[in-house]
Amino acid sequence: MNKILKVILPIILTLGLLITSCSCSSEPSEARVGQPAPDFQLQNLDGQPISLNDLKGKPVLLNFWSTRCPPCVHEMPFLQEIYDEWSGKGLMLIAINVGEGSSTVKGFMQNRNLSLPVLLDTELAVAQKYNITGIPTTFFIDTDGVIQEKVIGAFPNKAEIEKRLSKIVK
Repeated sequence: MNKILKVILPIILTLGLLITSCSCSSEPSEARVGQPAPDFQLQNLDGQPISLNDLKGKPVLLNFWSTRCPPCVHEMPFLQEIYDEWSGKGLMLIAINVGEGSSTVKGFMQNRNLSLPVLLDTELAVAQKYNITGIPTTFFIDTDGVIQEKVIGAFPNKAEIEKRLSKIVK
């Protein structure tokens, strides 16, 4: 019995320390509804750097996605329609591709006739800053740079996206 305790007790203590250290992070979650959206700078498909601060004063729909994600692929035509119809009303729609290279994303965009702006988060630094736990994830950011809504999962249609735009587009 003592031998079993000597083996099991250190394992339990180690697991307990790991669990409490992971759940009690000293760094607060940065991307939360009601809080300012964290700034970032990423390159677009042409290699040009774009930062969120460049878009200050404009409503922003920020969508994290991947070409390998079937729900992301499903909602892309709806995002393209929103981009086509709402960019004239001042909306900035930015699709942040998570973890893929420029040639993969360019090929995907060309094959599907998509022209909405895409930024590349190849190192996943922005996804981590925004606490992305699943894709697609979409943030609705108002003209003051405050996150008004976060939606995890794909939109089933364009109307579901439009319902949320009234929170950020005046």
